[in-house]
Amino acid sequence: MNSLRIRLGVLGLALLAGFTAPTAASAAASVPSPTVEEQRLDKDVPREILRRSGFDSVAPRLGRALDAARSYGQARRAVAREGTELWRRAVDRAQGRGPAGGDLSRDDDRPLYWARLGMTREVRTWEPEFGVTDRQRAALLDELERTSRGQADLLPHSRLRASGGTPLPHGKGLKRILVTGFDPFTLDRDIRISNPSGATALALDGTVVETADGPARVETAVFPVRWRDFTEGTVERTLRPHLPKADLFMTVSQGRVGRFDVERTNGAWRGGFADNDNIGRTETVPVTDPASQPQWTTTTLPYRAIVAADTGRFPVYDNTGVTEIPAGGTEPVVRPDGPTPGSTARAGGGGDYLSNEIAYRATLLRDRLGLHDVLPGGHVHTPVLQFGAGNTTEVTDPEFVRNRLDIIRQVRTILRVAAEES
Repeated sequence: MNSLRIRLGVLGLALLAGFTAPTAASAAASVPSPTVEEQRLDKDVPREILRRSGFDSVAPRLGRALDAARSYGQARRAVAREGTELWRRAVDRAQGRGPAGGDLSRDDDRPLYWARLGMTREVRTWEPEFGVTDRQRAALLDELERTSRGQADLLPHSRLRASGGTPLPHGKGLKRILVTGFDPFTLDRDIRISNPSGATALALDGTVVETADGPARVETAVFPVRWRDFTEGTVERTLRPHLPKADLFMTVSQGRVGRFDVERTNGAWRGGFADNDNIGRTETVPVTDPASQPQWTTTTLPYRAIVAADTGRFPVYDNTGVTEIPAGGTEPVVRPDGPTPGSTARAGGGGDYLSNEIAYRATLLRDRLGLHDVLPGGHVHTPVLQFGAGNTTEVTDPEFVRNRLDIIRQVRTILRVAAEES
């Protein structure tokens, strides 16, 4: 009510002055409306997912903390604290620590996704009496994104556990593996969708994979399905400090039905498919120093060993196909065995969407850091996570959970094979 009285008083002064100061009024920071992605929170399925996981309290708690803030600094600290707590809570839930909060399967990545959107909507629509500029609001949103996605927590994890739950110390013999996942996407087609790559990131963060060469620590982060964030460099900003210290990295996303694919080649092209804000981009992948930008990058994962190993119930393929415009040509051509010299990318093995782009950006960063010959890394597509036969309305079912758990276990095994062969 105080802020309402202040706004009414300001309006009265403007009326008395005969609207003599339009410039000052227009200089005030605008309060953004919720994004397309955030507006989906009002649907029944997200509400059910949040309620059945206990994550429906997350956004209101941040809202109360923002209302209690008496300065921008206090608000910034509250956002960082609550964002970090959301990631920690989601990881703990996925790994069986603490209360489940409801009857939704612990391996589910969707509570994290929808709770984060509730938090970003709180920040986006927050109107403090002390005022906040557009730049300050953007900084708060950025802080929330980084902390709630594990991007700010890629340093050695404080809760290292082997499969038996025994804490493990840091050591020179401990390999370090970086893994990335994605949010759910194509939610207008089916708002119930889960992304097994995001679920894998939660299940593996801070865990240790036992290999024939010794233990390997896995550290993970999740990325948004939004072109804008990638244009602004979220992948490079997150990975650049850590790739030189890593022994292996793997970007992971959901791909084709019934199969895993190790993507051999990544292309510098955005194909225009709409993201989670229903925005499409058709252009060359925008990166720094475009004059030295290659059309293609390649995996350095030990793909032959991964494909040959018995990693789980889904088949794993070495996917070598791309779509290119040949040198001197004008029309796209599908090449099953990879690009030809001098060609222009139109799709990598993983397509022309954000899964291809994170693979392209991560491997290009590897190469620009001079790590191509010493750092194994690349992209793996998981099978599409499918509901049980006949389930077109329920948010979960036993087959859905089984499929997700099997995919998570198989990614872990693929990581073990890759670490042993690297």
